[in-house]
Amino acid sequence: MGTRGGSGGDGGSAALERALRAAVGGGVDFTTTARALTTMDASNYRRVPLGVVAPRDADDVAAALAVCREHGVPVVPRGGGTSVAGQATGEGVVLDFTRHMNAIVRLDPGERTAVVQPGVVLDTLRAAAGAYGLTFGPDPSTHGRCTLGGMIGNNACGAHSVAWGTTADNVTALRVLTYGGEPARLGRGPEALAGLSRRLADGVRALVREELALLRTGFPDLPRRISGYALDALPPERGWDVARAFTGSEGTLGVLTEATVRLVESPGARALAVLGYPDESAAADAAPRLLPYGPLTVEGMAADLVGDVAAALPRGAAWLFAETGGATPAEAAARAAEICRAAVADGAAGHAVVTGDAEQRALWRVRDDAAGAATRLPGGGEAWPGWEDCAVPPDRLGAYLRNFRALLGRYGLRGAPFGHFGEGCVHVRIDVDLMSADGVRRYRDFSSDMAALVVAHGGSLSGEHGDGQARAELLPRMYGTDVVRLFERFKDLWDPAGGLNPGMLVRPYRLDENLRFDVLPKRPGAVDVEFGYPEDGGDFATAVRRCVGVAKCRDTSTAGTGVMCPSYRVTREERHSTRGRARLLHEMLAGEVVTGGWRAPEVRDALDLCLACKGCRHDCPVGVDMATYKAEFLHHHYARRVRPAAHYTMGWLPVWLRGAAALRAAPALNALAAVGPLAALAKRAGGIAPERALVELAREPFTRWWQQRPRTPGGGDEVVLWPDTFTTYLSPEAGRAAVAVLEDAGLRVSVPPGRPVCCGLTWVSTGQLDRARAVMRRTLDTLAPALAAGRPVVGLEPSCTATLRTDLPELLSDDPRARRLAASVRTFAQALEEFAPHWRPPHIGLPVVGQTHCHQHAVLGDEAERRLLQRAGLTGGLSGGCCGLAGNFGYERGHFGVSAACAEETLLPSLRQAPDGALVLADGFSCRTQIQQLAGVRARHLAEVLAGASRAASGGSSGGSSGGSGARTGV
Repeated sequence: MGTRGGSGGDGGSAALERALRAAVGGGVDFTTTARALTTMDASNYRRVPLGVVAPRDADDVAAALAVCREHGVPVVPRGGGTSVAGQATGEGVVLDFTRHMNAIVRLDPGERTAVVQPGVVLDTLRAAAGAYGLTFGPDPSTHGRCTLGGMIGNNACGAHSVAWGTTADNVTALRVLTYGGEPARLGRGPEALAGLSRRLADGVRALVREELALLRTGFPDLPRRISGYALDALPPERGWDVARAFTGSEGTLGVLTEATVRLVESPGARALAVLGYPDESAAADAAPRLLPYGPLTVEGMAADLVGDVAAALPRGAAWLFAETGGATPAEAAARAAEICRAAVADGAAGHAVVTGDAEQRALWRVRDDAAGAATRLPGGGEAWPGWEDCAVPPDRLGAYLRNFRALLGRYGLRGAPFGHFGEGCVHVRIDVDLMSADGVRRYRDFSSDMAALVVAHGGSLSGEHGDGQARAELLPRMYGTDVVRLFERFKDLWDPAGGLNPGMLVRPYRLDENLRFDVLPKRPGAVDVEFGYPEDGGDFATAVRRCVGVAKCRDTSTAGTGVMCPSYRVTREERHSTRGRARLLHEMLAGEVVTGGWRAPEVRDALDLCLACKGCRHDCPVGVDMATYKAEFLHHHYARRVRPAAHYTMGWLPVWLRGAAALRAAPALNALAAVGPLAALAKRAGGIAPERALVELAREPFTRWWQQRPRTPGGGDEVVLWPDTFTTYLSPEAGRAAVAVLEDAGLRVSVPPGRPVCCGLTWVSTGQLDRARAVMRRTLDTLAPALAAGRPVVGLEPSCTATLRTDLPELLSDDPRARRLAASVRTFAQALEEFAPHWRPPHIGLPVVGQTHCHQHAVLGDEAERRLLQRAGLTGGLSGGCCGLAGNFGYERGHFGVSAACAEETLLPSLRQAPDGALVLADGFSCRTQIQQLAGVRARHLAEVLAGASRAASGGSSGGSSGGSGARTGV
């Protein structure tokens, strides 16, 4: 091929696109958005493709290859895009297998095999195999979004390779297509060569015959040797294992279209031995001595990564997680206890056996999220992959880590090692400076010294994720020039035109080329923004860089355990994931692919389906806050421009509701809204989804009720009840109930005096940040006396409470009162727990269903709410996920379908499955509205339930809690 980039120029790209559309039945997308979404994987690298093809089947793959071959354009296969060495990026055509070729073709529990297409997500296969007590052994931490094709391309391993080996150990046959169009079936044994074309079979035989001595002696014997091609699998005594030699080739030899993989029996029960050590090197020294006890895995991490979870772990500054299996929980626990006894005798500082499923999942989540969490070091520094997964012999790991820490010290660098200590494989992200020329030069020097250190310990430059661009340049340091020459010969045999993933693994790019940081603004603060971004030094580019591409937002296997990312979960489109939006913002700042800056329609369209749920702020391992980025973008995008109608109606909702209340127009407006044609006209004019019913305005706003009620003296602490817009004008019964409960708990309740206050949420969510800031400053002025007196501010509406906690101080970063207000904010349950610790709620003794608000989950936390439910005898639990209404989102025209689909993820099924008589709870007005409109059930705020139960117990009326008992009806 003439150049690595293939055909250039708009004319060549257009002709290529036309030819692909004519030949391929699947998707062909050469749009700016598609190209921008695939410039990066989870590595430090960035390459801009010409376009993306989503083949439907192997025939489509063959057709795409033929077209690209004719046009001299390279091809890069891509799965989940979570590679950390750059091999899932490319300049030519990207083949996206996740869209269509994502099926399990056949699963044979008797033979313990599965035939899969390359786009199958690992957890999809594991769930299907789990029905037969089987699993696929390799399980990288990205198991909820990585694909089998990507795992085969990188020879992925995961935590359980101690028990079940690498992906290569679990592949039995592969169907591939070469760039030249030759189909091949790869297997093991003498018959394996029969699945190759004569050219390929003769070439493999010649290579083995001519280089047999080097194939037998040139490859170190390591459980985690992933670097280079596994050519030592080809000699006759190794069974001519062409499938193994192909596995880990990073898309440089052929394009996988189908794989037959081995399944293993999954233990009936598991337990976790958690062992504490004084430091990570001591843990590493101990890890191989646990292997004789047959653990399923031995994982290690230190305190600088574990963070707050360390308080719940056994004594130590580093820990080993040794998982055991058994037919029964008792058997698994007994094996874990045996490991603990051996570890203590060997010098472990502390130990614990964890048997509960929830407790084990919580600890594994720390480990699973480490690849993302490690990119933000204690103190806020950024750390990056590159030396992500070196491996050494397990018995050398402790010494290696001591030398590694010393090398970091010599370069003035920091990192937090973690990983598969039982197999000598260590992940680490290092705070190298990749933004400056001097920093990149130092990174080259460090990389060279790192390679020498790994080789000195008999190790492999890659122990899991492949070489890609990050380490391939240094392969001669590990293998020598003769073996690297063999790699080049093998590559040329399979891909003589050099059309598959050029620049990776053989004849590689330099490790400091194509860095994704090169295109971003270098000067901190170069982008003029409104929010303070306190965790990112006030720099928007740094905030966008938080997304490193590990793609937890694409994980669709965790319904009910988190919120992120509701729009991706229902659309399955990359541009509607948190990662996809971050990529588009990155390219917007780069200005090369996305050229419109803040006016870019590609970014606007991707952000349009962001629900601003803030789920990513909590669930993303590195705390990407797409809701804030969306508000920032909308502010600039619509500056001095006409906005969508919904921005003027729902964005200014507090003003309209306040005006209606002042005119006492609620009865008239409610009557008009009940007239179908008038409601339709109002919705059309206001940019409101026609499928939505207009909400009913309260006849008596909460603040008017408050002003007219008799004052109840009390001797307890004074709390300021926040009269948010939704409670005041749309759901005052929640406010009245909260007053009753707080006063029953002995607290003195006050409401901000004088003019109405507002958190500014609706202006934030629609990107009207100047107006939001003005509203917030007025609020601070009104609350000044309460803040000076140190009074807590109690919020009832989670979205408004979260705005006071986060958005307000981040928009008013220059006002110290903003931080004081944020620190004073409490939820209803938090206030009761903190300021009325001796109060006992009424015992209700009923099951509950409903929704935990997204902002509660992401910003405020719901631990106090859970404890309050338990104390009140409310059993069961609220659903995770997102209700889908999300403030103005679900009411905007064009969003109803996505909004309803989000509710169908977890919320609506939980309502249908609820037991009779269950109470439907939702503290968020949006959640209650969604439940009412889609399920026909009235949900209530927790304060209403408690107030109603207290009145019933005392023989009183139901008071302000209208609408019946709140029991589950009509679901």
